[in-house]
Amino acid sequence: MLNEWLDWTLEGAPTSHRQGSLSSGHYTLLAPGVLELTPFTYTKNAQACVFSAAIHGNETAPVELVGELLARIEANVLTLGAPVLVILGNLPALRAGQRFMTTNLNRLFERSMSATGHEPARARELMAQVDAFYARHDTLSPLHYDLHTAIRDSCYPRFVVEPYADTDTKPHQWRWLAAADMQAVLHQRGPSDTFSHYSKHYHGAQAFTFELGRVAPFGQNDLASLAPMLELLSALASGQAPAQAPPEQMAFFRVAHEIRRQSEDFQFYFADETPNFTAFSPGTLLAHDGKQGDIRVLEAPLHVVFPNANVDIGARAGLLVTSSAAPHNDNQ
Repeated sequence: MLNEWLDWTLEGAPTSHRQGSLSSGHYTLLAPGVLELTPFTYTKNAQACVFSAAIHGNETAPVELVGELLARIEANVLTLGAPVLVILGNLPALRAGQRFMTTNLNRLFERSMSATGHEPARARELMAQVDAFYARHDTLSPLHYDLHTAIRDSCYPRFVVEPYADTDTKPHQWRWLAAADMQAVLHQRGPSDTFSHYSKHYHGAQAFTFELGRVAPFGQNDLASLAPMLELLSALASGQAPAQAPPEQMAFFRVAHEIRRQSEDFQFYFADETPNFTAFSPGTLLAHDGKQGDIRVLEAPLHVVFPNANVDIGARAGLLVTSSAAPHNDNQ
């Protein structure tokens, strides 16, 4: 199962063997980079789980992490107890070892999107696959963990982004994330067209974008630091209750401002290798844009996250975030 799917996915090698049995369920190869696992028996804690990786093709640690999960299931080390949709997103970029081919796939998950090209077509395919998966398992609670690595170092190497949507994050999610050794949480303040936002907005899923360290080639990732994350994915795939820890051990942030590039004349005034969550004091000149002018920190210190001056005009070039309190820790 695993070898055939990866061959089809990474090498573009078609296979006629698209369904088969596992010790605890069966699998279906739905499309290149899209694999569904269905258990023979659902546990009482089962959720409809979507685990996605390689939405950016150079982010290899999540691919290796998903591979470890699938190997556990295939070897019957892990008993499947919940339906799981595994997605590897941008296949040409994954094969090429680059972030994307033409445009950022993780800005295209919007049903009314009209763009054309490889990445827009793939976004439509993946949205349709997620829609169909949740429809097949509509009696179960939907969940989507979109796994990434960051293009730069971070003051918190492992953190999650909570998409903005009407669906509230359930308190136990924070405890699961803390036990998975996530170090920080960033709350978005408005809608975005990311993959995790899609599932949360359209399907009411418990959904997050995970940043699991820094981008590295295959074989050079620190998977030991991701062992607690593998345990979380394993618990969810087996339909068991994941480990929990106090949310207060994570740092929490909220987006205060978005920096958008509005002209060709755009630059940051800090080093390219500045880590995510670096703090800047009031009055600091952060950037200049030919249309917007100077961009400074105003009254309170702010932290910069995801700075990238080389985005398309009109696209987000970075986030300015502020510390916030941990969510109330109840027993839900």
